[in-house]
Amino acid sequence: MSGVRRLGARWRRRRPLRTRLALAASAAVALVAVGVCAAAFFVIRYELLHQLDLSLTQSATRVIQENRGQGPQIVAGECRFLSAPACAQVVPADPASDPEAAYLLPVSAPVREVAAGTRAPYFSNATRFGQPLRMLTTPFGDGRALQVALRADPVERGVRQAAVLLAAVGGAGVLLAGLLGYAVSRTGLAPVARLTSTAERIAATRDPRHRIELPPGPPGRQDEVTRLAASFNTMLGELEQSVSSQRRLVADASHELRTPLTALRTNAELLARADRLTPAQRERASGALGRQIREVTGLVNDLIELARDEEPLPLLEEVRIAGLAEHAVATARTHWPRVRFSLDMRPGAAEATRPGVPARLARLLTNLLDNAAKFSPPDAPVEVGLASYGGGVELTVRDHGPGIAAEDLPYVFDRFYRAEAARALPGSGLGLAMARQIARAHGAELTVRAAPGGGALFVLTFRGEGP
Repeated sequence: MSGVRRLGARWRRRRPLRTRLALAASAAVALVAVGVCAAAFFVIRYELLHQLDLSLTQSATRVIQENRGQGPQIVAGECRFLSAPACAQVVPADPASDPEAAYLLPVSAPVREVAAGTRAPYFSNATRFGQPLRMLTTPFGDGRALQVALRADPVERGVRQAAVLLAAVGGAGVLLAGLLGYAVSRTGLAPVARLTSTAERIAATRDPRHRIELPPGPPGRQDEVTRLAASFNTMLGELEQSVSSQRRLVADASHELRTPLTALRTNAELLARADRLTPAQRERASGALGRQIREVTGLVNDLIELARDEEPLPLLEEVRIAGLAEHAVATARTHWPRVRFSLDMRPGAAEATRPGVPARLARLLTNLLDNAAKFSPPDAPVEVGLASYGGGVELTVRDHGPGIAAEDLPYVFDRFYRAEAARALPGSGLGLAMARQIARAHGAELTVRAAPGGGALFVLTFRGEGP
């Protein structure tokens, strides 16, 4: 039995889903059709026999009323013809009291028992005159039983005709079930087929721009398969955006690396002929080579940082935001000695903590401070503020530089984007993009707006209890 089950399971696995669904739907509809036809057959058969039994009961009642007090005898014997009345005979309980003439209907022990009153009336089938008969045996009184019979071949013929007709209807139902099962599987799995073809096309072309065509209608009334196709389209959109971002990152990184690598190669080739250079030229070339190596190293490190989606959970720890801000401001003062940095810490903010990766949060603050220092005039301060409110923590960094033009605000956090006024300044355009990515990885929000009185104001908000 287990071998048959394994064989059936293997057969189902090898069949396409459409075939299995069509077979399942067809089998269900066919089973219902066959069940209805079988039930109709038994109902028709019961009703025909019931009508014949009612006729026998009426005939028995009439014979009893017309022949009350008569002895054992053959009352009527013309039931061999369809239009003739029922055959009837009175049978005694004691075989010694039988009449001299032979009975027309078969007399058995149960008939004697009915005559003796030890058995209830009953219906039975018999064959006489070469024809089937339906017979009723019922008490006649005073140790006698009455047997009444009618021809049953019209009823049997009606039952056979009903069986043939219902078999034809059942066969047509099975055929219709197969057609309906195929139609249901084809219609119901059409979105799945489109999903499969789209997935195969994407696998073959590696182009995630393809989409599955969805039927019209409000999203709330879509079936499960349509919602699956819609979710697949959403996933394709995310995949397309991810692929586009990767391609754009590679293209931008290639563009940004080309200039420093070219300069690096030029200075390296120049230093290879150091015997032809004066000491001053060698020193300038060596200094330029060191600066370019640091620039390329920083750019590569930034790209690696941007490529990291999130830190593993074991690296998370409770970070005190105030201590992190103090450390970042102290480091910025060392890197930018000509810029004044101030830290304003509001009451309640000194002990605020958030789960995170200290090194990445420090990189976020360093990028914001470096960006502010880059655009600040020598005599203008960079103001850092830290406040705690309603369970959240807000850190602000403001500079007093030229600010950010309104047309540049939507693109400030894009990778490699540099405003018109910043293209002559050092940097790769990755610092703010990296800062926003780190903020989102920690469940925070980083925004920028124009500061009152000029300059730019960056706001880092940690809501609730962290990510």
